[in-house]
Amino acid sequence: MQGKHVVITGPTAGIGRACAMSLAALGAELTLLCRNPDKARDLCQDIVAAGGSQPTVILMDMAILSDVRRAAKDVLALGRPIDVLHNNAGVVNLKREETIDGFEETLAVNHYAVFLLTGLLLPALRQATDARIVNVASHAHTFVRDMGFNDMQAREKYRTFHEYGRSKLANILFTRELARRLEPDRITVNSLHPGAVSTSLGQQNGGLLGKLLPLVLKPFFRSPEKGAETSIYLCSSPDIAGVTGEYFYNCKP
Repeated sequence: MQGKHVVITGPTAGIGRACAMSLAALGAELTLLCRNPDKARDLCQDIVAAGGSQPTVILMDMAILSDVRRAAKDVLALGRPIDVLHNNAGVVNLKREETIDGFEETLAVNHYAVFLLTGLLLPALRQATDARIVNVASHAHTFVRDMGFNDMQAREKYRTFHEYGRSKLANILFTRELARRLEPDRITVNSLHPGAVSTSLGQQNGGLLGKLLPLVLKPFFRSPEKGAETSIYLCSSPDIAGVTGEYFYNCKP
């Protein structure tokens, strides 16, 4: 990955952080799309202390689509080809939340923002040789049988795992279709299931349950480092050059 330009969303905690640290150690030059500037600063310090090059930080709130557009513009303004776009950030809500744009937040952050950001960054991806797009999905897609277009905003009924699963199904369907469309551009697009991972996902939920749930489930979870293995593999391995439209788990389609 020496000298490769990698753009990562949600890199300051969990899988994203483990992935950022590993890719930097492999020589990648990172652009970090982060919501929290303090966590971004701490991550940059850790990357440099470990011998990696100084990352570029661009602040972005994926729950605000205008902010996604602004961040994408800032990335393009760097004037650098993007070798890898790693769409890692995600959210899960215990109760229905609505974004400033009027969308149910889980689907907005996990899919709409990913769809928009990826589309806006395609010019820089096309400038690279054999660029890769890596989308973190989840086996939670099995929680739903279809997209449920009759209630995309979950106004009739909000179920945490259903809405999260629907957003992850959207990631997979998006991956497959985008891979088909970008095949002439030699840009590969793959998604992955990281496994049940002990991360900060869901910690934005208030209340006792939001605090206790990660602690109760942690003994049954993989470490973020273990969960990041497939992401790192898809971002960096020469073994999958040309492989596109697949859904990976444990580094296997």
